[in-house]
Amino acid sequence: MLVSDFSYQLPPELIAQEPLAERAGSRLLNLHRAAGKIEDRCFHDFPDLLRPDDLVVFNDSKVFPARLFGRRSGAQAQPISRSNPAARDFLKGQVEVLLTRQFSKEPNQWECLVRPGRKIGVGEHLFFGDKDELEAEVTARGSFGERQIQFRPVADFFGAIERLGHVPLPPYINRSDRAEDRERYQTVYARERGSVAAPTAGLHFTLAVLDRIRERGVETAEITLHVGLGTFQPVRAERLEDHQLHRESYHIDSQTAEKINRAMDAHRRVVAVGTTTVRAIEHSARVSESSRVQAGGGEADLFIFPGFDFRVVSALLTNFHLPQSTLLMLVCAFGGKANVLSAYQHAVKEKYRFYSYGDCMFVE
Repeated sequence: MLVSDFSYQLPPELIAQEPLAERAGSRLLNLHRAAGKIEDRCFHDFPDLLRPDDLVVFNDSKVFPARLFGRRSGAQAQPISRSNPAARDFLKGQVEVLLTRQFSKEPNQWECLVRPGRKIGVGEHLFFGDKDELEAEVTARGSFGERQIQFRPVADFFGAIERLGHVPLPPYINRSDRAEDRERYQTVYARERGSVAAPTAGLHFTLAVLDRIRERGVETAEITLHVGLGTFQPVRAERLEDHQLHRESYHIDSQTAEKINRAMDAHRRVVAVGTTTVRAIEHSARVSESSRVQAGGGEADLFIFPGFDFRVVSALLTNFHLPQSTLLMLVCAFGGKANVLSAYQHAVKEKYRFYSYGDCMFVE
C-alpha cells in the first residue's frame, strides 16, 4: 500500500488558525462506517450519539511549553525572533529547540528537533533565557536530523521550562503562540505532563459536556500517552510497510484496564477519544498474551493502517488530519479508506475547519 493513496486536496483557508470562542461549538461529522453514511452535526450532540452502556476512554496527557528559543555557544545574548514558526528567519547564533521526548531524568536527556538543523553539531552548547537559565549540550544526532541533548542540572527544570518555553503549536498554524494558547491548546481534563502536541480530539470537551456524558450513565476512563516526535515527522517511505513509527510512552492504570476488559467481555462499545488513545490501548492488547488490555506502561510504536485488526476500539472521535499522515492512515484503517476519504471530501465541500483547532469526526 502506497503513502500517496492517502492524499486529498485541502484549500489552505480551511486550516483553522484560531480556536473557536466556545470549545464545544465545533462541527462534528458523524460517519457510520457499516453503511458509509455521513451526517453533519455539532459537537454539542456528541453525548446524544453515545449509548448508555458505552465506555469512553480519554488521553489525559498534558502539553507542556516544549518550544525553546535560545542561542548557540559563542553567540551574544539578544532579542529572539519569534515570528511565523513555519518560516522563521534566525539572527546569527539563534536557535530553536522543540523538546519531543525525555528519555532520561538523571542525567536530564531529551530527544528534540532543532533549527537551524544543519548547523548545530554534536558537542555544541545551547543557552536559553536572558540569564542563560538553561544550558544544554548536543550529545548525538539522529537519522532524520533530530538531536539528543543533555541539560545542565538546575534546581527546578520544569519551572524554568514553564517560564521560558512556548506552546508548541503545529507548523500549519501560521502565527506565534499567545498566552491564551496555554489554555486552549490543552484539554480540560489534562493531568499528566509530557506531550509536545495536544491530543486534539479532546480539545472540544467542556466540563458541561463531560457532565452530560456521565448523566447519561456512560462510563469513562483515562489512559496516558505522551505525544512525541512521531507527530512531527513525515512518512518518508513510499510504501506503508517500510515506515517505522517513533515510540511514545504510555501508561494504563489498573482501574482503566479493568473497565476496558469488562466492557469488552460484555460486548459493549469502547469509544476512543483520539488516535493517541487508540494506539495506547491497541498496543497494550497486542503485547498481552491474552489480547486483553494490561495495566502498566511502556512505549507504543504501533503503526496502524488499513488491514489492521482492531481488538479493543469500536468507535472513534477524532479531528481531521493531514494528507499522507500516519494519523489519517489510522482513521482509514478504522473507518474504511473509501468511507473516510469520501467523508473528507464532504468536509472540504461543506467548509469544515481542519487540523488541531478545527472540527471533528465521530466514526462508529
